[in-house]
Amino acid sequence: MDRLTEIYNEKRNTPRPQAELKRELGKQRFGEYASTWLTRQRHYTDGSNRTVNQLLQSQILPALESRRINTFTSTVVEDLIMAMEEGKVGLATQQNAFDTLKKILLDARRKGAIPEDPFEGVIAPEYIPRQVTIPTLDEIHALKDAASDPLRLLIDLMSGCGHRNGEGYAANINRMVADDVYRITEQIDGVSRVKARLKHRKPGEFREVPMPAIVRESLLMYEAKHGADSDGYLLRTQRSPFWAHTTLQYQWDAVRKRAGIIRKLNPYSLRHYFASNCLSKGIPITDVAEWMGHRNMGMTFRIYRHLMPASIGRAAKALNEGL
Repeated sequence: MDRLTEIYNEKRNTPRPQAELKRELGKQRFGEYASTWLTRQRHYTDGSNRTVNQLLQSQILPALESRRINTFTSTVVEDLIMAMEEGKVGLATQQNAFDTLKKILLDARRKGAIPEDPFEGVIAPEYIPRQVTIPTLDEIHALKDAASDPLRLLIDLMSGCGHRNGEGYAANINRMVADDVYRITEQIDGVSRVKARLKHRKPGEFREVPMPAIVRESLLMYEAKHGADSDGYLLRTQRSPFWAHTTLQYQWDAVRKRAGIIRKLNPYSLRHYFASNCLSKGIPITDVAEWMGHRNMGMTFRIYRHLMPASIGRAAKALNEGL
């Protein structure tokens, strides 16, 4: 009775044009609504758009494309999760697909197209990252010794400052804003080779990271030897002003072989080394999350919790001294 009364009062107090808009949105098919929703995500980079499109096409639309928006309930969402489980879809993909669906449906609910919360009581897929592979310092030195100058610079930026691949492609001599601070302002899309805003950042936003002396010297030595373009960018190829994922992968595979490294290290492992180096030196995980550009500290904690020194024993000793 309370719920029916609430619905009645809402209908009674909602202006007719607004109520009509809610009804029209509710009648839309999910595929149509998802398409218009994605075009409104102006904060998404090209890479994020590709990822969301892939999740929609491979996991969500095959099951839900024709369903009307106003018919979504928690049962529908749970059925999708169970279908992915039965199809042996990986937990990481399940979680990403669930997160994408949730963003779309909650957007529709805010607009009044869905009367009930379709996620109430739903247990979301939870991806627990496997323990990451972290290169040793000897392996990093071996890679640098076997690498070309451009790849050596990228190795220093990723292992020393925590750059993502695309952020490393945008290496710029003008981003050294202090002797020990590097400002990351953009990334290079690894497919299209064009400048793009940072992941989880709005246009114009940046983050500043600590710059070890080794990285500073690497940047200055590279500029002195190879020069920079008129805007200060350092890494380029013979046919393009910027690197791409294919450029990095080709050089990485070759240098791993020359260095005699048989472990399954990839370029992103260098970023894991940066996090490990920070946490093992007692740097707070809140700072590490900010420097790495994570959307929230929970992501940093899930991936790198095992790298943090045990704190209970240290806390007990500190508390005892205070007593």
